[in-house]
Amino acid sequence: MFSLNGTTFTNNSLSGVSRCLTQSSRRVSAPMVVVAAVSSNGKPGDGSVSVLVENALTESAAPVEMEVKSTVTGGVQDVYGEDSATEDQSITPWTLSVASGFSLLRNPHYNKGLAFSERERDTHYLRGLLPPVVISHDLQVKKMMNSIRKYDVPLQRYMAMMDLQEMNERLFYKLLIDNVEELLPIVYTPTVGQACQKYGSIFRRPQGLFISLKEKGKIHEVLKNWPEKKIQVIVVTDGERILGLGDLGCQGMGIPVGKLSLYTALGGIRPSACLPVTIDVGTNNENLLNDEFYIGLRQRRATGQEYAELLDEFMYAIKQNYGEKVLIQFEDFANHNAFDLLAKYGTSHLVFNDDIQGTASVVLAGLMAALNLVGGSLSEHTFLFLGAGEAGTGIAELIALEMSKQTGIPLEETRKKIWMLDSKGLIVKSRMEMLQHFKRPWAHDHEPVQELVNAVKSIKPTILIGSSGAGRTFTKEVVQAMATFNEKPIIFALSNPTSQSECTAEDAYSWSEGRAIFASGSPFAPVEYNGKVYASGQANNAYIFPGFGLGLIISGAIRVHDDMLLVASEALAEQVSQENFEKGLIYPPFSNIRKISAHIAAKVAAKAYELGLATRLPQPKDLVAYAESCMYSPAYRSYR
Repeated sequence: MFSLNGTTFTNNSLSGVSRCLTQSSRRVSAPMVVVAAVSSNGKPGDGSVSVLVENALTESAAPVEMEVKSTVTGGVQDVYGEDSATEDQSITPWTLSVASGFSLLRNPHYNKGLAFSERERDTHYLRGLLPPVVISHDLQVKKMMNSIRKYDVPLQRYMAMMDLQEMNERLFYKLLIDNVEELLPIVYTPTVGQACQKYGSIFRRPQGLFISLKEKGKIHEVLKNWPEKKIQVIVVTDGERILGLGDLGCQGMGIPVGKLSLYTALGGIRPSACLPVTIDVGTNNENLLNDEFYIGLRQRRATGQEYAELLDEFMYAIKQNYGEKVLIQFEDFANHNAFDLLAKYGTSHLVFNDDIQGTASVVLAGLMAALNLVGGSLSEHTFLFLGAGEAGTGIAELIALEMSKQTGIPLEETRKKIWMLDSKGLIVKSRMEMLQHFKRPWAHDHEPVQELVNAVKSIKPTILIGSSGAGRTFTKEVVQAMATFNEKPIIFALSNPTSQSECTAEDAYSWSEGRAIFASGSPFAPVEYNGKVYASGQANNAYIFPGFGLGLIISGAIRVHDDMLLVASEALAEQVSQENFEKGLIYPPFSNIRKISAHIAAKVAAKAYELGLATRLPQPKDLVAYAESCMYSPAYRSYR
């Protein structure tokens, strides 16, 4: 049996090694600042200023006391209150340790721009460094949205958002949260794909760690170069399969950066606990190798033992630096590595592959919701996939697991309801010897079929799912064939970015005469057909992974289990209202995404406790309320 996470932990209880983290309060003293002038050779004298912060007070420094509560959002204590960001509390910012307010305005974690109050401008040496006006956080958001909307090119909007993130972190996240439906396609798909393609040209400031073959044998030390030491979530890519764009090498960094922005905005994970990583082992993209602006290693991709040793060292160093409970999310690895890495490290690390598991969970949620419109149970439907890579087979496996869970039918039998077609045609038993291992469970008894439209006519699926990365492959003939034997054909065109989508929303609705239930990976505008407006759903992984990660963190989970993915799907499907269904939607609106994420987090955490994989004890009584209370808030803090 193929398991999405490579193993099963149902009978593996780890509660014996759990530790109880209870709420308590204590008094701490603010950091003392020791400012010493040093010369360029490191000796006392004139030159650059070195600022040393110590947890002690001299007689001349009056103590500043504040209440600090220990929290359970990953076991990371933060005297500045980021862990329990929704609680009102006194905060002593790092600005007590600087000699000039100019540095404060250059630090994105604490900069508030024109929102600094009159008192703060006096206290923190900001007089003259800012214009005299003081404006609110909300007015800043309005001003920034007005500026961003003036850009006609999406990539320009992306660059403006990245500049804001590097200048004023809390304003960036408030802007994203308050305008999530408008800005999500900018900071994530489809625009992030364009950003990765041009990353070498637009690269300005480091936003994550680049670990290349040059760092082999030194990764543990390289991780220490990252300024934040309490990391809870890492998103890592090797850039070999970025969206549907192929091998972008080192320039794939845009994906981990974008994913982690959503972990914070949509899932409430504090920014300082997030670490984007790109593993650079070279690229096979000739255009990049010949591009003078390419920022990665100029060599062919390392494979085999050299590749495996680098990944082994990286995974070991992560656990050594950040502990057992850090979540490592694999992102956009090629098929031949994605499945192997998930299986290899699933038993020893808290790992999650968004392309395999996140995509599967969000698609399953959409299918569960769609059943409210077409009727029947999952096991009564027949599925046909175009694309048998990590996304397609991951989705298929989770669907089969859910059918087995609902009916009690063995997994091997529920898989027979699912058919897959790859670049060589329908996956059938006569091809078994030539198939990659992750495709073999989907080889059924059937004569060979080469073309998708012929497979549709032969198998007569009720649900057609595209995960091929090949644009416009759901042709008019294919969609019309689906509509001939389905009153309401379910069509999911999941490939990203928009240019790679198997068909557009307009195609699906017009070719099916308005009867299709359609969802896509990238967003499409509402479609008008015969006087009726159809609003299509977006099967965006952002519905799942932020809340999924939050659930793992608040429970202190040490492994990911398939059952967690199933409950995440069920939790998302539950959030689709009757009003949404009446509009033809099978996913809830993103405007409510933080509450959706909290709901998903609660279900995932509850499953972690049930399976004995949680280490944060005792279990909170109301996990939804608890998840919401743990979420990072971008609200400004008052600096004394």
